[in-house]
Amino acid sequence: MPDWLTSVLFGIIEGITEFLPISSTGHLLIPQQLGWLEKQSDVFNIAIQSGAVIAVLFNFTERVKQLLFQLDKPEPRGYLAKLFVSFCITGFGGVLIDKLGFELPENVLPVALALLVGGVLFILVENRLVNSSELSNVTWSIAIAIGFGQLLAAVFPGASRSGSTILIALLMGLRRVPAIEFSFLLGVPTLLAAGAYKVLQALNSSEGISEDWGQLALATLISSVTAFFSVKWLLRYIESNTFVLFGWYRIVIGLILLVIIFM
Repeated sequence: MPDWLTSVLFGIIEGITEFLPISSTGHLLIPQQLGWLEKQSDVFNIAIQSGAVIAVLFNFTERVKQLLFQLDKPEPRGYLAKLFVSFCITGFGGVLIDKLGFELPENVLPVALALLVGGVLFILVENRLVNSSELSNVTWSIAIAIGFGQLLAAVFPGASRSGSTILIALLMGLRRVPAIEFSFLLGVPTLLAAGAYKVLQALNSSEGISEDWGQLALATLISSVTAFFSVKWLLRYIESNTFVLFGWYRIVIGLILLVIIFM
């Protein structure tokens, strides 16, 4: 398969899955580790995620405008402060995880298990929410918990960054739409920082010489366009539906992977 086509396919996979609670990293690793697509470097698998941030900026334009031009008002200023604190928790934790030598797994078993556990949790949480009261605004405790929640996806590929943060927000009483909004906006600095960190590491090591930066740029571009439509669809879907569908999807994919692994 031509390199450009491989990059396009990875870009589509990343764009569709980055903000859906089904784990983009897990879906990027599955075709590589099962030999369906050529294996990529950790730099590629992480840096490609930064392209998806355009989807957030263009799907949450009103909130982005508030955060840029209405910081004289208490609500946008408080919201930005919560995003900042949550990002700092993730940032410091992410650097610590990297310093401890954590790397993406060499097989899909951890991905399969994380998909299964996350799927069961989504179904259980949604069933719990049926008769529970819900918050419309992100509290400081929710913002702090979400900051730590993002680290789960860094340690357990398949857990899903958006999935982990949305689950935590739902468990703490936040409604689905504000949970999605905060999780996705937090993803902007998180994904950009993670991508930039990996790229800088590669440039300062031998990885930078072997990395095909042109293919990475192509995959990142494709992921940004695909993610825009993926997020737009999710926002419409969740207005009248729950996350149960994604829970069952995770369970099915996790079980299929386990069958493939142990066949």
